[in-house]
Amino acid sequence: MKRWDLSALFESVEALDEALKVCARESVAFKESYAGRLSTLESSAFEKAIGEYENLSDAIGRIMSYAFLVFAEDTQKGDFYAKYELKCNEISEHLLFFEIEFGDLESLKRQEFIQAIPRYAYYLQKIEENKKHTLSLPEERIMLKLDPVGSNAFSRLFDEHLSSLSFKFQGKELSEEEILALLHHPKRSKREKAARSLTKGLAPHQGVLAYILNVVRKENAILCDIRGYATPEESRHIDNQISQKSVDSMLEVVNAEMGIVEEFYDLKREILGYEELYDYDRYAPLGRSKEKIDFESAQKIVLQALGEFSPRFGEIAQRAFDEGWIDSHPRPRKRGGAFSHGTVPSAHPYVLLNHTDGRRDIFTMAHELGHAIHQELSKGVGCLNADTPLTTAETASVFAEMLLFDKMKRSLKPKEKRTLYAGKLEDIFATLFRQSVFTNFERLIHGIKEEIKAEEFNHLWMEENQKMFGKSVTLTQNYASWWSYIPHFVHTPFYCYAYSYGQLLVLALFGLYKRGLPQFEDRYEEFLSLGGSKRPAELVGIFGFDIEDSEFWNIGIAEVRSLLEEFKETVRS
Repeated sequence: MKRWDLSALFESVEALDEALKVCARESVAFKESYAGRLSTLESSAFEKAIGEYENLSDAIGRIMSYAFLVFAEDTQKGDFYAKYELKCNEISEHLLFFEIEFGDLESLKRQEFIQAIPRYAYYLQKIEENKKHTLSLPEERIMLKLDPVGSNAFSRLFDEHLSSLSFKFQGKELSEEEILALLHHPKRSKREKAARSLTKGLAPHQGVLAYILNVVRKENAILCDIRGYATPEESRHIDNQISQKSVDSMLEVVNAEMGIVEEFYDLKREILGYEELYDYDRYAPLGRSKEKIDFESAQKIVLQALGEFSPRFGEIAQRAFDEGWIDSHPRPRKRGGAFSHGTVPSAHPYVLLNHTDGRRDIFTMAHELGHAIHQELSKGVGCLNADTPLTTAETASVFAEMLLFDKMKRSLKPKEKRTLYAGKLEDIFATLFRQSVFTNFERLIHGIKEEIKAEEFNHLWMEENQKMFGKSVTLTQNYASWWSYIPHFVHTPFYCYAYSYGQLLVLALFGLYKRGLPQFEDRYEEFLSLGGSKRPAELVGIFGFDIEDSEFWNIGIAEVRSLLEEFKETVRS
């Protein structure tokens, strides 16, 4: 069992508190040195100022990363996280002037700085472009002060509430991760009982969970009004540095191709010999071989898959296992799900897993290590450029899954291969089609001004999900409330389409890799190492793609269809 070693951030809470004091002093000094003076600076002096700003941003990020990871290890430590969140917001208030003041400079002065400092050019261009949505300094200060008690507070409540729930199953109390894992059990009766247990466990909390989602919706609407966003999702597109047209085009293609999902599940129903397929049958395994993959076995296979593609990727992943980057197994009070938290360039990423020895867990491991590799490689562009928009942030994670899939399928017998293909297609459906359904659902609920009752959330959720399955899967009433445990709806509204975006991008890139595009590995490493220092369109351009071209999305869909045909071959063999 792996646990995090947080000493890469701080050796102790005392060291954390000392860093907080230093950061507070330096932020005050920064404000005294530069507030109200950016317009008077020469380019060399501005370069020094933005370097100091970046160092302070790194220091704040380091403090908040430590506090967040402590909270993720034990969600009962919300008070610890809240303490440092409040302190860091107070420090950030001293830095708030910098981006606002830069955006208010005369156009010629802004361009002078942008052209003189190529390292920060894209970062500064984004500030310039987002100027129309930026408020005055006093207004932004108020927004910052209110941030801890807005939807972020309800996001914390959501995490604490969900992690405290337990679900009764055959005399045991299971966590959310453990009950969800049982939906993949080979016995139909156990899957059905797990589905009922999940619904029954969520039922008493529907009012609270609906209220939390309503608060998120209301805050998003208020921010749209205050900042002048045209739609509830525009701020996410700005963060992702893509156009509304590009997102709409992608969703239109995916929505039009939902028949792929229906075709697969019709075939799966025939293979299983069922007259009717229910929601709890979606992840029924098609074979018994390798049903359980323990953590050590998963580690070995994932390291081999990454290392065979790129020795550097394998080296970074090995460090993750050896140097305390990973928290591996479920525990009481530990946050559910999985993530790779990039922390700051002066440290390293931290990966949270909840490994339960299921087949999907090995792909989750590859997914999160893909993120960690991306985050580690992008450290070189610095704190202000390292974070990638969501649309490209999922590239490395999903690509790592494809590398693992490609390795595993080569060593399997036909029946085992059929099981692997089915699982991979279901993973793609979850990442591509299901996340598009989530986005369609969010568009619906954020388009409603009134408060929405839990029953109405249930109705809209069922309606949108049924479109994906068509007549191939019957959604039971148990499924109706399952919107309420999806964290992205609360943590990051309109996050989910980025998964679809990233999945289609990766499918196209993987096709190029398999066809032997010259210098693919070098191009891919460059793509990841650039982090968020260039626009997604420029990054994808490294491979010769145009993300504004509607045909781009059809390339990815064609890859899904190809996998479906390969799956059919395994059924016939």
